[in-house]
Amino acid sequence: MLYHLLYSLHTHPRLSWLNVVRYVSTRTLLAVLTALGIGLLLGPWFIERLRERQIGEQIRGDGPQTHKQKAGTPTMGGSLILLALVIPTLLWCDLRNRFVWITLGVTTAYGVIGFLDDYLKLTVSKRGLPGKVKIVAQLVVAAMAAGYIFFSDLLDPDLRFRLALPLVDFYEYPITIWAPAYFVLGVLVIVGTSNGVNLTDGLDGLAIGPVIISAGTFLILTYGAGTIIKGFNIAEYLKIPHIDGAGELAIFCGAMAGAGVGFLWYNTYPAQVFMGDVGSLSLGGALGTLALLTKNEATLLILGGIFVIETVSVMVQVASFKLTGKRVLLMAPIHHHFELKGWAEPKIIVRFWIISFMLALMALATLKVR
Repeated sequence: MLYHLLYSLHTHPRLSWLNVVRYVSTRTLLAVLTALGIGLLLGPWFIERLRERQIGEQIRGDGPQTHKQKAGTPTMGGSLILLALVIPTLLWCDLRNRFVWITLGVTTAYGVIGFLDDYLKLTVSKRGLPGKVKIVAQLVVAAMAAGYIFFSDLLDPDLRFRLALPLVDFYEYPITIWAPAYFVLGVLVIVGTSNGVNLTDGLDGLAIGPVIISAGTFLILTYGAGTIIKGFNIAEYLKIPHIDGAGELAIFCGAMAGAGVGFLWYNTYPAQVFMGDVGSLSLGGALGTLALLTKNEATLLILGGIFVIETVSVMVQVASFKLTGKRVLLMAPIHHHFELKGWAEPKIIVRFWIISFMLALMALATLKVR
């Protein structure tokens, strides 16, 4: 909104300097600052409102015993993240860009699913939304998004069903996947990433750290995929898919990173507020959608390695117990395993952040090793 208003004024002789807002880099910086400001300034008021309404976390009895002291900590803080993400995106993005609307649509839809789950946990049952209802809702939203991405004119026909692999020159080694199979892959990427972030959200600041790092990395990937500077095609230079319009997503990524940092100020150990499913599901859905839109489905496996490890740890634990009656880990997801091994919570959190940062560097390194 502000982008369209300010840019329309740049033709005035005294306001020609407003021409700067046409640059994605400028608006990305403004989105980061706006999101960070909203998160930091509204945080205390938001947390106090949650406390007044007694919207506190209910700790599961089968979790680590040390978590019982966290009972009553305000939850559903992801609502603040969404607010700090959506407002800057609407203010600074080109609202004619369909990439932005698809990503916003998935993010908010998953936020609604998470909000209902959190609300029911607080008012009806600790189980929240029934598992089947929750996963079906996620699948429906993901299917709608993937269907539009792959079967509309959003992407160039030559790119639509091609897979970009790390370390492989996208232009020299074309890899095409059967359309229905790619559609299924797209749905799994969105749903899988969303639930991966949800599983990671078990310690103070554990999930939001890798989300911030992933958002920052996608800022670089989306900018590179969709930006041409004075005739220089960044994507072709890096041998990654060039996608017209994808550069605008860098603003969304900047807003996500800024909103995440603002929330982390209050979510860091010991947390004053938890994000809840409204935050974890929506942020994970956003990352999965960004991967689909920029052809980074495979790169996401590296970048989101923490989320992958957390998800796999649960799958292995469940499979092992059902098949052999024994557990591989002391408790799943894997961060709880380290808690029961005696690691202090801050140590687990920071070490997972470090691993996430290393994985992000590895993902970016694949841009040059092709």
